Amino acid sequence: MNVFSLLDQIAARHPQQGAVFLGDQQVWTFAQLRSRALKIAAALHRSFQIGDRIAVMSENRPEYIELFFGIWAAGMAATPVNVKLHVKEAVQILEDSGAAAVFVSPKLASGLVRALDGSSVANCRPIVIGEGIYQGLFREEWGQPVPASPEALAWLFYTSGTTGRSKGAMLSHRNLLAMTVAHLADIDSPNANASLIHAAPMSHGSGLYIPAYIARGARQVVPASAGFDPLEFMDLCETHAACSVFLAPTMVQRLRQEADRSGRVPANLRTIVYGGGPMYVEELRKSLAVFGPVFAQIYGQGESPMTITGLPREEHVTDDDAILGSVGFARSGVEVAVVTADGKSVRPGEIGEIVCRGDVVMSGYWNNENATTEALRDGWLFTGDMGSFDENGYLTLRDRSKDVVISGGANIYPREVEEALLKHADVQEVSVVGQPDPEWGEIVVAFIVPRPGSVPDDASLDAHCNSQIARFKRPKRYVYLNELPKNNYGKVLKRELRDKLIAAQLK
Repeated sequence: MNVFSLLDQIAARHPQQGAVFLGDQQVWTFAQLRSRALKIAAALHRSFQIGDRIAVMSENRPEYIELFFGIWAAGMAATPVNVKLHVKEAVQILEDSGAAAVFVSPKLASGLVRALDGSSVANCRPIVIGEGIYQGLFREEWGQPVPASPEALAWLFYTSGTTGRSKGAMLSHRNLLAMTVAHLADIDSPNANASLIHAAPMSHGSGLYIPAYIARGARQVVPASAGFDPLEFMDLCETHAACSVFLAPTMVQRLRQEADRSGRVPANLRTIVYGGGPMYVEELRKSLAVFGPVFAQIYGQGESPMTITGLPREEHVTDDDAILGSVGFARSGVEVAVVTADGKSVRPGEIGEIVCRGDVVMSGYWNNENATTEALRDGWLFTGDMGSFDENGYLTLRDRSKDVVISGGANIYPREVEEALLKHADVQEVSVVGQPDPEWGEIVVAFIVPRPGSVPDDASLDAHCNSQIARFKRPKRYVYLNELPKNNYGKVLKRELRDKLIAAQLK
């Protein structure tokens, strides 16, 4: 089954309903979106082959949606590229994927064209979105999409590249449809009167939710700013009905802070799906107090897109910090376990590596057999994340296995220390990493962003930690910053923090 069928079916039922909006302006109806996607498919077939990878490198814009469905209708694989990457990193992805063409926004076109010249993918055809060649794509409409096998590659999802060279997770039509069904079953149930606002990057998290909301006839809303601005988001919520959005935890915090500042709560806000990084209990409680029970949490990876465990809206109505601090329970159609290094299941309460299997899990990494063998074993995806189940099946995410600090032979999980420090009145943000140490192996270092107007000191932070966590987990060093380094999904770049520590040691 081709993912394009979701658009095909909804266009038959609601042809004249608004499908895509730029800000408050309608761009296309469902009938128009279907027609444009099929014309893109016809144009792709004139130049490329079924199975080719077609890249998209653009800030958020309406064309993302017609391009995805056009690529799928053509039986080709969408390969979105993170616009925040350095142009050399973008070219590496085009090289690795063997992309036949790249649709690029006018803003990014000149830099990418220069980088492609002389590269090993110099024959990768750049097409500037919205300009001459792109406009010429819409001459001829195809009658029917390619009847793709469920196992055919639909989306080549490249990891963010924050820990090294990006890897391409191969997601099939079956994977994307399993993700779509699980989202509608577990997290959100939009209808034809609902809206999805693309405030997060459409190249990744927000884009992966396009099929689910298309399937239910909900409108796709692209902010005019092409990104996330809290005030613009509030305006869009007042314009569009029953708004859902995917936000990284740092974006939720920014929205809550703006609501606190302005006293304004967005109207028509139906669902905030959050994930992609740790949402600390302290911040979640503040956000629940401001916005009400609109939150749903997802835990997933590109390798099992957006779909491993989840904490639905109704589970957020609780006084239990353990539930709010968890990432919920296994999603529909997904088996989840926590295992030891040799693959044996651990008892509730014990920490191990999180593994999962199901129709949503990738088939492997593109052209990377070694990485595939390491990640996929006996049908299970080994996530590299550490966690533990409680007796009721709630999974608590500890940290990435590479982020665990081993100090004096004891495992220290940074998130536990971060949760404790965020309860200090002078701490706005914190990130904890390990620093190599000749005596202890590693020591715990906390990078602190103080609250505006506050001046925290080491002694008060030490005393606070001693009241919250075991003494051996307390940071041995504090570093104060104006802001934490983050990628465009809001994830803190711990590698950069560790690099800062190593560079300081070498001086």
